Amino acid sequence: MRQNAPSSESTYTEWRHKVGDGLKPLQNSLVQLFQETRLFRIYSSTLMPGLLQTEGYAAAVLRTVADFQEISFDDSAEAARARVERSRVIHDPERQFVLLVEEAVLHHHLGDTEVMAAQLDYLLTTDALPSVSLGIIPMATRERVQWPRETLHMYDDNLVSVELVSAKVEITQPSEIALYLKAFEQLRSMAVYGAEARALILKALEDLR
Repeated sequence: MRQNAPSSESTYTEWRHKVGDGLKPLQNSLVQLFQETRLFRIYSSTLMPGLLQTEGYAAAVLRTVADFQEISFDDSAEAARARVERSRVIHDPERQFVLLVEEAVLHHHLGDTEVMAAQLDYLLTTDALPSVSLGIIPMATRERVQWPRETLHMYDDNLVSVELVSAKVEITQPSEIALYLKAFEQLRSMAVYGAEARALILKALEDLR
């Protein structure tokens, strides 16, 4: 692990170091953080957030990671099961989940048509959970106040995790967290929810056929 020069309260860890022991241990390494977090804020412009992924979709994502990182052994199937198990926290009514995706995420095909259809169907069910606020930013949004950003996860007000191609950056500096929260709220202001969000999901399902 090496640290960014600008702040001793940010850590920069290359993915090749994080996946050296396989993808399943990486999934399990987040279990304690998930158990401790009461408010999850997640934004993604590229993929379904891990908390919303079906096992089939997660396996397709993690298989791609294994190939890209040239991991010597592929444990993506086991890692997908671990991710889904970890994500059961989303059913806990004592926690809050504020999840944002760009509409394009609904159309980025990971896995085959059956996998994508199952993933979109699952989105329709998770959106109904009382602890979940699912926002989708329409592609037709005019005069955006924020352009699509890198994937970010906010755990309570204590930690922001940003995913880059080569590394994961974890930020704990309060002033930086405040800046990410500002960006998140601006992205959130452009999203649609409820019936409008479900209409976008149903449109993506229709486009699969």
